[in-house]
Amino acid sequence: MRTTITFEPDVAAAIEQVRRERSVGVSEAANELIRAGLIAKGPRKRFVQKTHDMGEAKIDVTNVAEAIETLDGPFWR
Repeated sequence: MRTTITFEPDVAAAIEQVRRERSVGVSEAANELIRAGLIAKGPRKRFVQKTHDMGEAKIDVTNVAEAIETLDGPFWR
């Protein structure tokens, strides 16, 4: 894939350092640094939404303003 990106100065310096140390091109140096970053991050932990039982409280949310007033009182604004 071919694309154009702009590197921040610190990233450009890291790419240039890898490029000089290994005598490779910019693309190869950038790919090497990106791969190293992806490996260092490790697998992502799966997000699980925590929920709580609200009991029998039921609120009609077809009218949002009315629902907010029910929850927060008449002076919520």
